[in-house]
Amino acid sequence: MTLVLFNKPFGVLSQFTDRGSPTTRATLSDHIDLPGVYPAGRLDRDSEGLLLLTDDGRLQARIADPRFKLAKTYLVQVEGLPDEDALARLRGGVMLNDGPTRPAEVEQIADPALWPRDPPIRVRAQIPDCWLSLTIREGRNRQVRRMTAAVGHPTLRLVRWRIGEWTLADLAPGQHRIIG
Repeated sequence: MTLVLFNKPFGVLSQFTDRGSPTTRATLSDHIDLPGVYPAGRLDRDSEGLLLLTDDGRLQARIADPRFKLAKTYLVQVEGLPDEDALARLRGGVMLNDGPTRPAEVEQIADPALWPRDPPIRVRAQIPDCWLSLTIREGRNRQVRRMTAAVGHPTLRLVRWRIGEWTLADLAPGQHRIIG
């Protein structure tokens, strides 16, 4: 069994090819040259951070399938300063257009020591921002972004830091580490 921890940079697709696109976009094949491994789950093109790849179908299902409720922790830079009510709504589960989310673990954190994003996020002088640590146990399409927007604090930057026991620590954007 091979497990690959990859720090997916901003703008990279969570797949190995980009067939049918009118313009060439960066894919996993620009960073990883390991035959037989496939992503266990997805991370949006405009999100960064930990993506796991494996050649083990059962492990891939355990990581990606929401039935297993594997915790995924994100560092989320949001617009504005969420008050306790907004954080409580995230903790209790948020109603989205595809139904309620499971409760999340969330806390406001100090600005994390992350690499600069290219391109940088937009900064608006009159609107403050802050960072949250947010852990969910499901994985709907763009879920974290939709959750923060639903409580009035749109996501500016999203970095997946942890999936279960695996973490992004010590991996620069575009780097990967093979485990097992």
